[in-house]
Amino acid sequence: MIEVESLQLQLNGRSVLQQINLRAQPGEITVLLGPNGSGKTTLLLCLCAHYRAAQDHIRLCRQPLSSLSYRSLARLLAMVPQDHNPVFPYQVREVILLGRISRVGFWSQPTAQDYEVVENILNILKIQHLADKPYTRISGGERQLVLIGRCLAQEPQVLLLDEPTNHLDFKNQYSILQLIAELARRQQLTVLLTLHDPNMALLFADYVVLLSQGRIAAQGNPRAIITPENMAQIYQLEVEMITEGDRRLLYPKFM
Repeated sequence: MIEVESLQLQLNGRSVLQQINLRAQPGEITVLLGPNGSGKTTLLLCLCAHYRAAQDHIRLCRQPLSSLSYRSLARLLAMVPQDHNPVFPYQVREVILLGRISRVGFWSQPTAQDYEVVENILNILKIQHLADKPYTRISGGERQLVLIGRCLAQEPQVLLLDEPTNHLDFKNQYSILQLIAELARRQQLTVLLTLHDPNMALLFADYVVLLSQGRIAAQGNPRAIITPENMAQIYQLEVEMITEGDRRLLYPKFM
């Protein structure tokens, strides 16, 4: 569970987050939506203890963020960043194994159990065929899967993902979000992720938080929150919605 109460953050004398209150529940997908610069990534960094000033306003799994050591935090929370530029050509199996550091200890050697965890993750993500390939020589979609695998190796209770569909084609966007949803439900993970596409949020989100200029403009059930009126207000773009059965689709309204 993620609990944020009355979070405010200033950077370089500028207010970037104001009165943020939200909860994300285990087994659910909570999506942060908002235009560029609205504070989505900054909020994720606050949850990772990147900004000390924010820690007293955040609880993870009912524990104050300020009370957690970095090792304890790494056992509770894992994050997939928006961009990752690898330097060394580690094998995919080795990249996932790096997620075990908080469980093994920096100077300790991985055990047979740690390697078994990695193999299970390779099977869950269906990337066994990539295990021995250099991480630097696989596709963007495959790299996202490996980063998710590294996070799963931490055995976290909270999973953060910053633009997990960034740079991916349509098929891989859908496949990765579907996988994240399945993992959230199967492992009862609390998942908080940022997206740019409201239609993807309509498909996969259990709960949506709209951010605008560092403030929460609205939050709640996706069907109640992702409306043409709210999208026009947040993105300054007139949109219309098609409804067919249980499905909804937003598209720009051209005059």
